[in-house]
Amino acid sequence: MSKKRKPKPTKNSRTQQRLLRREQVNVSKEADYIIRRAQEMEARIVRLGALILFSTVSGDAWLLDVEDGLALCLARMGERQPFHIIETPTQFGIEWTANFRIEGEKFVVIEPSGQVRTIIGYPTREIFQVIR
Repeated sequence: MSKKRKPKPTKNSRTQQRLLRREQVNVSKEADYIIRRAQEMEARIVRLGALILFSTVSGDAWLLDVEDGLALCLARMGERQPFHIIETPTQFGIEWTANFRIEGEKFVVIEPSGQVRTIIGYPTREIFQVIR
């Protein structure tokens, strides 16, 4: 009787992680990447410390500051939106345009005007898991 062997994990079967120094992180390039994913209608999530960038199959892309609940729409239905990100080798600044919160399957956006939009269909469960 032969023993069953446990399959050896392959390089592709595990999530790979890489720790980057601040000077290796480029928020603008990550924003461009997530916008391209949105334009291809691909859902992706990228985490950069307290920042999360995500794209959706509907062509939307967002940049979130999870510590302060800030949001910036990068693309809507595949169309790039105007936004401002300023970077130096040691720091960056983002002109945030809204606040956000996640309520179950709802992605809620609060505009400075007080207007509240509720969006259903975003990968809220996955975003929430990345936030944790």
